[in-house]
Amino acid sequence: MTVLTAACIQLCSGCDPNENMPEIDRRVRLSAEAGARLIALPEACSFMEKNRAGMRARLFSEAKSPEVAYFSKLARELDVWLLAGSQFLADPDRDDAAVNRSLVFAPDGKIACRYDKIHMFDVTLPNGEVHAESHSYLAGEQASMVDVDGVQLGLSICYDMRFPAMYRALARTGAQVFSVPSAFTQVTGAAHWHVLLRARAIENGAYVLAPAQSGHHENGRRTYGHSLIVDPWGGIIAEADGADAFITAQLDMAAVARARQALPVFEHGRSFSLSATAERVHD
Repeated sequence: MTVLTAACIQLCSGCDPNENMPEIDRRVRLSAEAGARLIALPEACSFMEKNRAGMRARLFSEAKSPEVAYFSKLARELDVWLLAGSQFLADPDRDDAAVNRSLVFAPDGKIACRYDKIHMFDVTLPNGEVHAESHSYLAGEQASMVDVDGVQLGLSICYDMRFPAMYRALARTGAQVFSVPSAFTQVTGAAHWHVLLRARAIENGAYVLAPAQSGHHENGRRTYGHSLIVDPWGGIIAEADGADAFITAQLDMAAVARARQALPVFEHGRSFSLSATAERVHD
């Protein structure tokens, strides 16, 4: 069975990619020196802008993005798989609409896989915090999976983790590891981060890599951090605190096979219908 050493990098990205990229470079290199073959960055890794107009002003297509070109060069130089957790890019095939896109760079520097975030974070939180991603980005329509040195990696981004059907579909297609790069809010993270990620691992017998944004950002947001690597039995095998640049763990695909053999939920799952019973309440 394949064993893959993976790293999750934790960041507190600001608004300017020129200020964020040197720190990304440093942490990616440290992860590679620690032996990581797959290195995962969080959502919005290259920049987190203050407003929609500012975000649009920094948009490039993949072909013209300086950050995409840099990630390609870095993966090739270090001979690693590099997950650029998510980039905000203009998609020329969709009238230059802004998309929130994960890119997987192979060790030769080529883009091996891309995934546009499907589920938009359009919410009003209990503390009054409002997010409306669909006002800024065009949602993706298709899930993605890529072979990383013989390991099947299913891609997702942040809010996707609240939609378990997506992960079950990826697992049924062969995914053994899920990437969940995130910029989770402080409020929702404290309540839901660990339990959601552990649940996605447990119910699919899969590893979860969740590199996260952490801290008080230049754009005023506060993100939860606690980058995690979760094993197929739901155990947390690595977790970052606020000071950690990255975490690493070995992902043993034998553990995936054992979890799925012990709990064969893919075989036991059944389709069913619901029946509603209306009851009249008498005075």
